Amino acid sequence: MQSRPLTIGLVAGETSGDILGAGLIRALKDQYPDARFVGVAGPLMQAEGCEAWFEMEELAVMGVVEVLERLPRLLKIRKALTQRFSELKPDVFVGIDAPDFNITLEGRLKQRGIKTIHYVSPSVWAWRQNRVFKIGRSTNLVLAFLPFEKAFYDRYQVPCRFIGHTMADAMPLVSDRHSAREQLGIADNVHCLALLPGSRNAEVEMLSADFLKTAILLKETYPELEVLVPLVNAKRREQFERIKSEVAPDLKVRLLDGQARSAMIASDAALLASGTAALECMLAKCPMVVGYRMKPFTFWLAKRLIKTPYVSLPNLLAGRELVTELLQDDCSPEKLAAALTPLLNNDNDHTRALKQTFTELHQRIRCDADRQAAQAVLELAGYLPAQTNGKEQ
Repeated sequence: MQSRPLTIGLVAGETSGDILGAGLIRALKDQYPDARFVGVAGPLMQAEGCEAWFEMEELAVMGVVEVLERLPRLLKIRKALTQRFSELKPDVFVGIDAPDFNITLEGRLKQRGIKTIHYVSPSVWAWRQNRVFKIGRSTNLVLAFLPFEKAFYDRYQVPCRFIGHTMADAMPLVSDRHSAREQLGIADNVHCLALLPGSRNAEVEMLSADFLKTAILLKETYPELEVLVPLVNAKRREQFERIKSEVAPDLKVRLLDGQARSAMIASDAALLASGTAALECMLAKCPMVVGYRMKPFTFWLAKRLIKTPYVSLPNLLAGRELVTELLQDDCSPEKLAAALTPLLNNDNDHTRALKQTFTELHQRIRCDADRQAAQAVLELAGYLPAQTNGKEQ
């Protein structure tokens, strides 16, 4: 019998980490209702019973200038956490994403004899691959969303467990297009295109004009085309509206506050920036074209640093060019429109095969990630026998 309840240290650095942390806590409490959770937590984790030594917002800093301004405070928090966790000696410490903050913290705690997990692999398989060695020194285990991530860690003999993707668990294998259209007020018999120019200021600035010009070209083939533009917040909406007034003042579009997932499910095709949106679009079974543009020097540098043949997660999962990627100079309205035109007809052999492949990939990463993550924590803590490939030996 254990002399104290299962005690788990957690540090989440942003909203996505708060969602993951809350799911992990729920899955652990299903088996150990008296477990104790402490660390840095957002509102969702706190609602599940995590004791917050510091508020998550203190770590949610983006941008080089912002990080430098907050660096003394961030270093002070990390030092305090190192001391408090060293005194508490939790059964396991779980750093959720926020690799720049968490991996160093994990390394310090591991040196003090505390077992550590890093939850959500950084993109080490894509660039700065030498980070894998620091991760290996700092953690007892990496929890990876995607199978090719585990394959990468296996090459370097860094313990890693593929647990599937929480987004794949949350989204149904068969999307209800009719309900999504009904919710958005779109008729079933019209063609619909979703434009998602990104969530960051630079992405919206670099992509919106070309995306809007692409929609104008597509209207020539599909005059009744409904164009949906989900935007993540008021700032991005204001930015997009400004660009639209300059380059496409007469184009009729429907701006949505959030609702990206509903827009993807409702649409025949999507034009989007690379990133998690491409994975979500795949899970929504919406054919897509990925368009991306960066400043010339940044693109030149990225081409030399990035080690993968593709940038979008559907293609990385499939191991082939499943969706068209048009980057930098290729990200032109003419090329984007040409790639999207056949996708907007959602009843042909190509789009049917594409959706079938999307479904197969969805099934591959739909593994009940919260439960798998909890299983990994409990095994490392010594509360459960180890499993092989997610199945008991």
